[in-house]
Amino acid sequence: MAALSIEPGSTRIGWIGTGVMGSSMVGHLIDAGFSATVYNRSKDKAAGVIEKGATWADTPQAVAEASDVIFTIVGFPADVRQVILGEDGVLAGAASGSVIVDMTTSDPSLAVEIADAAKAKGVHSVDAPVSGGDVGAKNGTLSIMIGGEDDVVKALKPCWDAMGKAIVHQGPAGAGQHTKMVNQILIASNMMGVCEALLYGQKAGLDLPTVLESVGSGAAGSWSLSNLGPRIMDNNFDPGFFVEHFIKDMGIALDEGKKMGLSLPALALSHQLYLALQAQGHGRDGTQALQLVLSRLASVDWENR
Repeated sequence: MAALSIEPGSTRIGWIGTGVMGSSMVGHLIDAGFSATVYNRSKDKAAGVIEKGATWADTPQAVAEASDVIFTIVGFPADVRQVILGEDGVLAGAASGSVIVDMTTSDPSLAVEIADAAKAKGVHSVDAPVSGGDVGAKNGTLSIMIGGEDDVVKALKPCWDAMGKAIVHQGPAGAGQHTKMVNQILIASNMMGVCEALLYGQKAGLDLPTVLESVGSGAAGSWSLSNLGPRIMDNNFDPGFFVEHFIKDMGIALDEGKKMGLSLPALALSHQLYLALQAQGHGRDGTQALQLVLSRLASVDWENR
């Protein structure tokens, strides 16, 4: 394949998935000077980026036909399969030499399958899941974990720079997804710690914002504590990242761990707690809503404290 040249003003961007994070991410690309064609299952959720100048397309295939680089960030692996490999999916419309970049957190094995299918058609494929939630997406400070061919990853630098700060090429196809599983395993246990610590502080009669001043910048500090701790204290459980999507991610990590013969007990416990949270009607809340199920276990009325 010819050497890739990806630059604002000349490269046409396609974007599929304009949800909580995707709308901000494609917005940064538009602000950087890229033209964009977009698709989302619910067109109304693409209204903001269309107002910024993006063009609407009726199918993922139509997005690909109008684009040189096609990004996808959707909900579940089944959605990834449909929008990329489906009958009217991205690969059906992608021209030889174009690039598919899946930024959904998905199965590593699916990333390899997509890369193989793309290569057979002369198309490049990259898996590039992200971390940083809605805050990172809005601020353009996402951590981007990348799997794919080195020259393709390097050519995409203008796009990475518009969306993120920590941009690391982890290895071949699937490596980005495996790295995201490491990220999600870390977050799963950390979120339990954040919620239990705040629950303890509340029960001890402490002023939680003052507590956060003391512990947030020390050895116990974390992104989740600093960014989601205040939301928990304010009873703000709006989604920066959906509970149901986190359950999906933990399920993928548990399945991959099983294939490797790994016991991951902390991850398994977190997965069970989030399943309980979802069963209580909070699947579309943010991951910080874990505080609700833990407070109920302790017979603490967190929301009316």
